[in-house]
Amino acid sequence: MKSKPRGTSTSPQNEPLGKSLQITDEYLTVTLRDGRVISTPLEWYPRLQGATSADRADWEWDGDGIGIHWPRLDEDLSIAGMLRGNPSVEYRRRLAGARA
Repeated sequence: MKSKPRGTSTSPQNEPLGKSLQITDEYLTVTLRDGRVISTPLEWYPRLQGATSADRADWEWDGDGIGIHWPRLDEDLSIAGMLRGNPSVEYRRRLAGARA
């Protein structure tokens, strides 16, 4: 079974899709094609937070905008996960370690 190449969508029509992206030192903000804006704390994504500006700027849409991929950082985020408020696994591990 072959997987779909990057840039090919397998998502339903009503799946939220990204239109534009902005990264500051504090937030990752995505504007969706339907006009909504998602903003999540950059600290939720330690790979992005610790990356250089050049590495953060090197990103591409997964599928038709269902997610974001940073090839230099091996980081992938889904728009649906951002809407659900899901931080990265690394962030959750860091929080769990801090509580222990």
